[in-house]
Amino acid sequence: MVGQDRTPQYKENSLSLVGAVALGTGVMIGAGIFALTGQMAEMIGRLFPLAFLAAAVIVSFSAYSYVKMSNTFPSAGGIGMYLQKAYGPTLPTAFHALLMYFSMVIAQSFLARTFGSYTLELFDLGDRSLFVPLLGVGLLLIAFLINLSANRLIETVASVLGFIKIGGIIVFGIVGVFIADSIEMGAGNDAPTPTITGFLGATALGILAFKGFTTITNSGSELKDPKRNLGKAITISIALCVVIYALVGFAVASNLSLPEIIETQDYSLAAAARPALGEAAVAFTVILAMLATAGGIIASVFAVSRMLAMLTEMKLVPHRHFHMPGSVQKHTLVYTIVFGLVLTAFFDLSRIAALGIIFYLIMDMAIHWGVLRHLKDRVGANPVIPSIAILLDAVVLIGFLWVKAISDPMVLIVAGVVMATLLLGEWIFLSKRDASNDSEHSHTH
Repeated sequence: MVGQDRTPQYKENSLSLVGAVALGTGVMIGAGIFALTGQMAEMIGRLFPLAFLAAAVIVSFSAYSYVKMSNTFPSAGGIGMYLQKAYGPTLPTAFHALLMYFSMVIAQSFLARTFGSYTLELFDLGDRSLFVPLLGVGLLLIAFLINLSANRLIETVASVLGFIKIGGIIVFGIVGVFIADSIEMGAGNDAPTPTITGFLGATALGILAFKGFTTITNSGSELKDPKRNLGKAITISIALCVVIYALVGFAVASNLSLPEIIETQDYSLAAAARPALGEAAVAFTVILAMLATAGGIIASVFAVSRMLAMLTEMKLVPHRHFHMPGSVQKHTLVYTIVFGLVLTAFFDLSRIAALGIIFYLIMDMAIHWGVLRHLKDRVGANPVIPSIAILLDAVVLIGFLWVKAISDPMVLIVAGVVMATLLLGEWIFLSKRDASNDSEHSHTH
């Protein structure tokens, strides 16, 4: 439409420190604690609370690079901008930025299906394989409508849901541990035997529970005093989640046997509430999960659509309006929701999680390598910490790939095909862009 402003709109000082922490913890807690507990237990058995702690240690090393870069380059592009600062407007930047984009879209689908799984514990509608994706799709559409509104509404909704969720989960954890006979988990006869690769695989999933802190990096253009508050928001979010995950892990472990946790892996918190406190507690936990996943999706959609808008603005990804009105931000919001709807409808929770962690860890290593190779002096980074972060990411990724190669090789094939398609598509797009720029340049001389 002629004369329409299609540039991304970023309102300075529209996001407070509390709002940024709520956005980060909203994404982390929603995905992490409600659906990953059972999957991690399936991989490593009774050591799954330790896998959460191992993930927290790895994420703490990872966060260093993001804090240093966000202090130096606060922007709405977040990771897309950090990659460009490290590698320039090149194929590595575009490829790794899109891996991050899709890992965030995957996180939304993960939250949506988790919402469906828990909701069905409250309302027995019948066939889970039909209603879990249906409920997830409905939640994504509601998140889309909320995200069409102003930042203030998004921040308010995410903050309120974030505080309710954090308070409720802390209550669940404290009460669950307090009323349990012991914090020793019943193993059962068919419990998985802990192995090193299993522990690494479970730790990789645990990292998925913390990766929401990267959502905060996309808020640089809108956060008040970003040079001071971005790093602070990331640190506070991770610290909050470590405490909450430890509490809930022990509460679940002390109220369900290991086979029970694995059997109810898509809704293990609700299952853990039943023997401890009865049906009223199940209802409380389900409502908590519904609020948590809804808040997480609203926060994630807010951040990821802005990241894609920034990549579009940086001419790193192709963009089509498809005759849609409004700014580029509105278009990237539509694309983000559509990708999320497809994943939610056709992939189960464990496969969504697997794709997310593979994409995220590869992108994360690229961020640390960029700091180490190109930016350490500019951002004032100690090279030892990004080096350790790369090593830890690589070890965990190899362990996770090994576990999946044995248990679900199809997900590795899907991941490989998606990455190859992104790489080829971006190579073609950037080649045309560079050729067009060269042509324009030659015409001006």
